[in-house]
Amino acid sequence: MYLIGTDIGTTGTKTVILDEKGNLISKASKTYKVNTPKASWAEQNADVWVDAFIQTLKESVEMANINPSELAGISLSGLYGGAGVPVDKDMNPLYPCLIWMDRRASKETQWVKENVSQDKLFEITGNYVDSYFGFTKIMWIKNNLPDVWKNTYKFVSPKDYVIYKLTGELSTDYSSAGNLGGVFDIRTKNWSEEMGKILGIPIDKLPEKILRSKDIAGYLNKDMAELTGLKEGTPIISGGIDAPMAQLSAGVLNEGEHVFMAGTSTCWGTLLYDKKPTTPQLVNYPYVVDEDHLLYTFGGSATTGALVNWFIDEFGQMEKTFGEQSGYSPYELLEMKAKKVPLGSEGLLALPYFMGERSPIWDPDARGVIFGITLYHKKPHIYRALMESAAFSLRHNMQTAKESGIKLNPDCWIVGGVANSDLWTKIFADVTGYNMIKLSDNIEAPLGDAFLVGLGTGIFKKPEEIKNWIKIETTVNTNKDNFDKYEEYYKLFLELYNNTKEIMHKIAKL
Repeated sequence: MYLIGTDIGTTGTKTVILDEKGNLISKASKTYKVNTPKASWAEQNADVWVDAFIQTLKESVEMANINPSELAGISLSGLYGGAGVPVDKDMNPLYPCLIWMDRRASKETQWVKENVSQDKLFEITGNYVDSYFGFTKIMWIKNNLPDVWKNTYKFVSPKDYVIYKLTGELSTDYSSAGNLGGVFDIRTKNWSEEMGKILGIPIDKLPEKILRSKDIAGYLNKDMAELTGLKEGTPIISGGIDAPMAQLSAGVLNEGEHVFMAGTSTCWGTLLYDKKPTTPQLVNYPYVVDEDHLLYTFGGSATTGALVNWFIDEFGQMEKTFGEQSGYSPYELLEMKAKKVPLGSEGLLALPYFMGERSPIWDPDARGVIFGITLYHKKPHIYRALMESAAFSLRHNMQTAKESGIKLNPDCWIVGGVANSDLWTKIFADVTGYNMIKLSDNIEAPLGDAFLVGLGTGIFKKPEEIKNWIKIETTVNTNKDNFDKYEEYYKLFLELYNNTKEIMHKIAKL
């Protein structure tokens, strides 16, 4: 039998087909944009995900050249959809989805800080309050779009919206529910009526069914079977949020193991077994396997790959043009030059807060900074400084976890598109002090999705069997001398934010 995994990401959707031994049979992807109608706004239309899913599914099945009857099922993971899609009773979208990147709910966040006990919020939900969390975005819709609010039947996460289209069944999973924050009780693993009343969010506007990630959410309906060419009745597995699914793709099932998912943004996470969340500075919710015992705790930087994407879009036209003629990507060309720039970018220090920042500073008004620039510095210096800034942010989250009492193994798995950069992976290892383990296929979240198909349909009996799928490409070890040198830069990184954040906040208000 073959297993299909699809990850609906922030800037693209990827579908893979694997066999029962975890071998990659085929893959397909489609990219798309995030709509940013105003500064700090970020939204997407639901049909973008549905179209991308159908296209990548059909392409991967055609490339695999397999009989649809040989498919055990499909599992989906997705970006953190913030508020989710507000839909009416006919499940028609009423407004775009305010995704995790959206920061418009600043007034709602401030209201919660002034009117709700932070200790109570953390005790019940395991999380903090920030405009990153979906519950503050739901409050923004209530306060600013009364017609949308009045007609909203449910708020549905991106992957759950696609699952509804495939099956006609509405549900969500524990990781998606927990990441909403605010109204999810991490102790009972259900919606919190108490917090719903305090925040003014009726619980009946959220999906009633909360499933385990391996559970069958429904079966492929006739219309979608005809559209995709698959067999009607194919099981559709609930899946989960992309970050913990990427963690599962590295075979992580135990405390101490940790994974750095490096794509458009960063999600670095580890696991706690039968323990309460250790700090509100990190995000906490049930893991995508063994939900009764395993807690996924992670820190996330809003920009990682987005930093170099922005730089190339704005300043890399020469590299783009030359790359088209030479066969190299603009990333490869700039990386070749950045490798020659000494550690520390010869006095350049950057803050990566180009879309505000999530953990551990939780500051939506934080801004990007390139500090120390002189006429001597060239394009590769800035490029490397941006790479180093993402590594400093990763270290900040790791340090926050350690200071809260979480123990981490000396090796960290690195997955995602950024892992394809040898230079950047080396910088991450040297800045953080943790060796970076790279997987040979780097399939990321879709591999975890595909495994859940096997777990949910009985092909696999226990989560530990995913270890048989893991293939290591290489381990990039920390250079102790480089780590010691980066120590001073890291201290300055923290100091630079602390000394400029008040100015950032004033600029944000202007």
